[in-house]
Formats: sequence, structure tokens, C-alpha cells
Amino acid sequence: MAGDRAQDPGSAASDTGSSAPLELELHVARLAQLFNAMDPAPFRERDLDPNAVTYVVDWGRETPAAQTLGLVVHLGAEDATADKAAYLREAVQAYFAQRALVSRRQLRQLFRVGRISLVIGVAFLAAAMAIGDFIAGIINKEGYNSIIQESFIIGGWVALWRPLEIFLYDWWPVRAEARLYDRLSGMGVRLLNAAPDGSAR
Repeated sequence: MAGDRAQDPGSAASDTGSSAPLELELHVARLAQLFNAMDPAPFRERDLDPNAVTYVVDWGRETPAAQTLGLVVHLGAEDATADKAAYLREAVQAYFAQRALVSRRQLRQLFRVGRISLVIGVAFLAAAMAIGDFIAGIINKEGYNSIIQESFIIGGWVALWRPLEIFLYDWWPVRAEARLYDRLSGMGVRLLNAAPDGSAR
């Protein structure tokens, strides 16, 4: 499988306008190369090939967020028929739509873990502060009182690191991934015959 970027992503919007799709061109001998050969499902139900998915996703990440995307596949060893084109279009769009759905499920699960972690962390912080005050109250040495109180407070705040990490940092890459898959699931897909010199015909 070989791939070519039809345009420079950084100049796509200015050169072609937002309505013109930025197309990724792939060159394969046969259509089957775009599907996962290890998938035991019937051919028409197979997932896309992992290498092809990685290539398309990496390309999609480099494109402007508002840019319309497209995929052009050139077949070198078999004819590009209307049926094959329709099947490929359906397979590509369905695959990335499913990936977007999975990413959104992961995001909901992440927020659920964050909420539970936040409740546990706040409860632990309150308990740590109360225990620290209690222990400090039964120790007469003033220097030790502050050390004990601060130690319990620090321990309580450490318990909040996970929910803070989720709500500050972990969620937005997952959402960005879901949005990228949405864009890829909506891209137009064309299937063309490759000329002997490698160009489309």
C-alpha cells in the first residue's frame, strides 16, 4: 500500500476554499489490501487494515479542523467498479463512525471515573483534616502539632490528584479523537483505476 497526500494540509483552506475537500490518495494493487486479513469475519464485514487506519488517522490529524476530507483509492491489479466503490465507501464511513462512538463511550466512562474519584478524594481530604486536628489536639508539643496537621492535609490533597488530572487534562484528547473520527466517517471515498504509470485513469 502506498499513500500520497494530495495537497499540503496547511495550505488547503487558502488554496481550495473550505468547500473543496482535501483528499488523501492511496495506491493498492487490490481492494482486499485495505482490510484486515486477520479478521475472521466474512470479507464484507472485516475491519480496515490497521496500517491503513494508522496512515489515514495520522493524515487526518495534520489537517485543519474545519477542512472537509476525502479519500481516493487507486487500484492497480483489478478494476474499480461501482459496486466496489460503494462497498469501500460504506466500509470506511462505518468503521470510523464506530471508532467515534467508542471514543465517546470512553469519554463518558472517563468522566464517570472522575466524578467518583472526586467524591472519594474530597471525603478523604475532609477525613484527613479531621484526623489531623484530632491527633494534634492530644499532643502537647506545639512543633509536632503543625507537622501532624500539615502531613494529613498533604495526604488528603494527594488523594485529589486523579480527579484533577481527569478534569484538567485527560478528557480533551479523547474528545479531539472522537471529533477526528467524525470527520473521517463523513469523508467522501472514491475508487479509481490506476494507469500503468501510477496515475489515475
